[in-house]
Amino acid sequence: MKNKFFLLGVLALLSFTSSFSQPITAGKHTRVQTIYGPIEGYQDGSIFTFKGISYAKAERFMPPTAPDKFTTLRQCKLWGPQAPQGENLRWNRNNQTDYAFGNQFVIEPWDEQDCLVLNVWTPSISNNKRRPVFMWIHGGGYSGGSAHDLPCYEGRALAEAGDIVVVSINHRLNVLGYLDLTALGGKYAQSVNLGMQDIVKALEWVRDNISLFGGDPQQVTIAGQSGGGGKVSTLLAMPSAKGLFKRAIVQSGSSTRQAESKPSREYGIAFAKELGVEPNAQADFSKFTYEELTAAANRLTKKGMRGRLSPVVDGTILPQHPFAPASEESRDVPMLIGTNFNEFVFDISHEMSEEEAIAAVTQRLGEEKGQKFYKAFRKAYPKAAAKEMTYIDTNYRGGAVRQAAAKSRQGGAPAYLYLFTWKPESNALGASHGMELPFMLHNVSLQREMTGASPEAYRFEKLISDIWLAFIKTGNPNTPAIPEWKPYDEQTGITMILDNTCYPLSHHDKELLDLLPSAR
Repeated sequence: MKNKFFLLGVLALLSFTSSFSQPITAGKHTRVQTIYGPIEGYQDGSIFTFKGISYAKAERFMPPTAPDKFTTLRQCKLWGPQAPQGENLRWNRNNQTDYAFGNQFVIEPWDEQDCLVLNVWTPSISNNKRRPVFMWIHGGGYSGGSAHDLPCYEGRALAEAGDIVVVSINHRLNVLGYLDLTALGGKYAQSVNLGMQDIVKALEWVRDNISLFGGDPQQVTIAGQSGGGGKVSTLLAMPSAKGLFKRAIVQSGSSTRQAESKPSREYGIAFAKELGVEPNAQADFSKFTYEELTAAANRLTKKGMRGRLSPVVDGTILPQHPFAPASEESRDVPMLIGTNFNEFVFDISHEMSEEEAIAAVTQRLGEEKGQKFYKAFRKAYPKAAAKEMTYIDTNYRGGAVRQAAAKSRQGGAPAYLYLFTWKPESNALGASHGMELPFMLHNVSLQREMTGASPEAYRFEKLISDIWLAFIKTGNPNTPAIPEWKPYDEQTGITMILDNTCYPLSHHDKELLDLLPSAR
C-alpha cells in the first residue's frame, strides 16, 4: 500500500511539473474583444488566464452599473485589488497557529473604486467549443476575503483538469457592501444588499462575455465556501439572479435565513447619526474615509447593535428568506451542499480516553444532556476516536441538513448532501473549515502546508475534484469512483461521507442534530 501511495505521489508530481514546464506567453494570441473593449491576458501552458477584469462600477453605497466601454487595449494579467477590509480580518497576522500556517492567507492591496473585478481561466479562446463555467465566490463571511485570498483559489488547475472555464470574483464587503441605507431615502433608496447586487452584475458579465472565452453562458455553476456559501444561498432567492446560473454548490455556508428589514433599516439610521449625518434624503457619505466608516460601525457594535452587515430580506432585491421555505426562484437549480466534520476546531491533536471525552462533554452540556450527546455520537460514529466527540461540528452540519431538506420539500431539482471527513496526517487541523478547498479546486500543490502534500492527498485530490467536476458538468456528483449517491430527501436522509473511501449514510446523525439544533 505504501508503494502504491508513493507511486501515486510521483505521478502527481510529474504531472504537476509537466503542466508548468510549458512557457508563459502573451500577445495578440491572448487578446479577447469583450463587449466593453479589448483585453489581453497570458497563456500559461494550455490555459489562457485573464485577471483583474472590471465587470462593473459603483459609487459609494450605490448599486453597481455596467463598466465603461473602452477602445484602448487593457492588460489583464494581474490580480485586481480586493474590497476594503480591516487588518483584523487577516487570520494569519500573528502566525501562531497551524490554521494560519496551513491556510497561508494572501495579503493584498485594496481599493474601493476598483475592486469590482473578476478573473477567467480557460482552455481556449479561439475555437467554437462551449465549456461549462464554474464561478467561485470567496469566503470570509460578508466582511473579508477575496478571489485571491488563498493560494488554492487559482483557477488554472481545475480549468485544465476538467476542460471547463473557471471564473472568480471580488465584490464589496462589510460596511460598503452590506449596510442598509434605504430608510434614508433619496439617492440611497436602493442602497441595500450591494455586495449581492455586485455578484449579480458579475453573473451578467459572464452571461454577456463568457462565450468569447470558450464558455457556455447556459451552463454556469455558482459555488462558494463559508461566507461564499451564504452568498450562493442568497443568490438562489434573488429574482435578479434567476436564469444567470444553472447549478449551485454551498460549502460550509448554508444560510436558510438572512437578516430582517426592520433592524437593518434601523441600523442604517443609527449609522448615519453616529457619523453626525442627518438620516434623511439629503444624507451624503462621500466625504468620509473608509476608516471613518468602519470606526462608526465598530462604535455601534460596542453599543450593542450587532449583526446588521449582511444580506437582508428587503422585499425587492431579496424578497424572502432563501430556504424558509426554499425560494421558487431556484426550483430548477440542482444543488451540492455539505460541511466538514470539524469546521471551526483547528487543533484536534489532544488525545482523550472515552472517559475523558465524556467528562468534557458533560462538563460543557450538563450531565443529562451530555450523556444524551455521548450516546447519540456513538450511534452516529461508532468507530470514531473518543476525542472526536469534543471536536465535531453540529452547527454548520445542521444548517446544511435543513437547507437540503427545504430543497427536497420543494419537489424541484435535487440536492446532494455530503460530509467531508478527510484529515491530513501532517498537522492537527483535522477536517476543519476550508479543508476541502485545495482538493475540490485541484490545487493540493498550491496549499501544501494545509494538506501535507502526501501521496494520499494527491490521490484524494483527484477523487474530490472529479466529484465537483461531475456536478459542474451535469448537476449530478456521481462518478465511477464512489458508490451511488442519491439525492437528499427527508425519508432516507442520505449523506455521502467524503474520505479516502466514500460511502453513503442514512440519517446517521439525526439524534445528534436534534439534540443540538443549529443556529444557522
